Amino acid sequence: MGTALVYHEDMTAARLLWEDPECEIECPQRLTAALEGLQQRGLEQRCLRLVAREASEAELGLVHSPEYVALLRGTQALGTQELQALSGQYDAVYFHPRTFHCARLAVGAALQLVDAVMTGAVRNGLALVRPPGHHSQRAAANGFCVFNSVAIAARHAKQKHGLHRVLIVDWDVHHGQGTQYIFEDDPSVLYFSWHRYEHRRFWPYLRESDADAVGQGQGLGFTVNLPWNQVGMGNADYMAAFLHVLLPLAFEFDPELVLVSAGFDSAIGDPEGQMQATPECFAHLTQLLQVLADGRVCAVLEGGYHLESLSQSVCMMVQALLGDPAPPLSGPMVPHGSALESIQSVRAAQAPYWMSLQQQGAAPVLSPSTCSPEGKPSPLLPWGPEFKAAATQTMAALSSLLDKLCLNPTPPVRTAVALTAPDAALVLPPGVLCQERPHKALAQDKALTALGRVLYLLDRLLDGQVSSGIAATPAPATAATLDVAIRCGLSHGAQRLLCVAVGQLDRPPDLTDDGRNLWLNIGGKEAAAPSTFHVCVPLPGTTGGFLNCVLALVLPLAYSFQPDLVLVALGPAHGLRDPQAALLTALLRGPAGGRVLALIDEESTPQLVGVLARVLHGEAPPSLGPFSMASPEDMQALMRLRGPLEPQWKMLQVAASP
Repeated sequence: MGTALVYHEDMTAARLLWEDPECEIECPQRLTAALEGLQQRGLEQRCLRLVAREASEAELGLVHSPEYVALLRGTQALGTQELQALSGQYDAVYFHPRTFHCARLAVGAALQLVDAVMTGAVRNGLALVRPPGHHSQRAAANGFCVFNSVAIAARHAKQKHGLHRVLIVDWDVHHGQGTQYIFEDDPSVLYFSWHRYEHRRFWPYLRESDADAVGQGQGLGFTVNLPWNQVGMGNADYMAAFLHVLLPLAFEFDPELVLVSAGFDSAIGDPEGQMQATPECFAHLTQLLQVLADGRVCAVLEGGYHLESLSQSVCMMVQALLGDPAPPLSGPMVPHGSALESIQSVRAAQAPYWMSLQQQGAAPVLSPSTCSPEGKPSPLLPWGPEFKAAATQTMAALSSLLDKLCLNPTPPVRTAVALTAPDAALVLPPGVLCQERPHKALAQDKALTALGRVLYLLDRLLDGQVSSGIAATPAPATAATLDVAIRCGLSHGAQRLLCVAVGQLDRPPDLTDDGRNLWLNIGGKEAAAPSTFHVCVPLPGTTGGFLNCVLALVLPLAYSFQPDLVLVALGPAHGLRDPQAALLTALLRGPAGGRVLALIDEESTPQLVGVLARVLHGEAPPSLGPFSMASPEDMQALMRLRGPLEPQWKMLQVAASP
């Protein structure tokens, strides 16, 4: 099980044959820049390379009309003037004699990837393709897109592999209206798109791109639009959209496959999007999607028109698909007010259709983001002088950021496990280091030996030799071991340390709220003196309650705090089922760039140790099982807790301030 990379050099053949400032950015160099970036970082070599095949016309017919396919077939014999005339009949499209071949390869690559993932040949993968596809409709090319590769892949997955629930995540900066039209009445496909909208003043200027467009007929609630009404959205905004909109719905939907319309015009530096999300953000987004559908994630390239930004963002996504830890997010994790307004609108629009949002008390529906009469639509290409000046500043920031990313190499050991005596039934993933080396300075007392292993592993995490680890400790010594681990972590290099303690574990008494440590206890005693750095929440009793706790409290706190080290301590009788412990641990890989140390009872089952090792190594956690609603008591406790914390931890916010 690995990661597939599907590509064919013939997809660079189609190019613009006449002058057209609107279309010239969709060029062959987009693919070559992305592939060269993967090669230079050694990522292509780590993937299973598949050569794309052409999709058959029958496969194209899963979405497109026979007449439209025949029209495109005919472009192979047209001259330049005829191609230009035909292109002019569509919005922002150009045809080339090789367009039909390239577009069939793009679809075929997506289908090959789905087949490889669904047959178990690989765990996940990327189809590196052009032309893009998500604007293409049943009988019309649109916005550089010819055939809708992701939509065809979804239909193919349902037809060939018998799937009943497919999630499509479209993070391109333009609304994928083609995909929306194809599935708007289909409850078996959940389509999520965020996109630059600016109150309908940005291409494609559609009323149905707004938050209140939620599908039709049986598909009501299965179209989820999150419109960005300002440019400049960054890491915090994208993460908030996933935590507070996409993931609650996705867990309730429980997809069997995740398809990503991976457009990187939503990344920093791109002339189309004018957004500020840095390349490593896409590693975090990918990592969050990998906890769904048993990790079956198929990404298909859509847009992305700044070659350096595109290349770096693709590399970050592929690193995450390979299981590498995502680099920590840069910049303050404070969502923009406009982003929170959009999140509030979409949660309100979707609440009638989803239990997970109904329980969270989604706010009343805001007025639609209609275009004001005096508003002037933004062109598809905002190449004015003001934009060029802003782009120059943005690219200087991007270059500095990329330099920093190169200074943070992946540790040589991704996961290490330190156990008292490994059980014969313990099965660890290949590459996991299992060590029993005690700290030299400690005697061979059982508790001290366990503490020595913890400190040895902690040192390796802090000096960059190991990314994540699991250490076992005797139950009576768990609290004392955790106390020492926190103090050693803070004194040996961690600037900010997050401790997520599950079960009856008390916060060490002399820890101060100095801003360097955040203590979050799940299922323990209520704090005598709670604060913004000392948070206690009851352990919910249902799947829905647990997910609400993780998505609406634990992860927003963690991403707001931006720790460099996370300790996850499963205390005696912690109450988590193995899949819950695995999901919590997997999701906490993100905030600290993968630096997670899990402390467990030495009597823990080999099944728990194995599943924690697998998720820290980059594999998907097991399913939580059927979704069940949170109890009213759990939801009330969570909402009471969030209110006082929101002023300090901005990622908890789900609505704009009045």
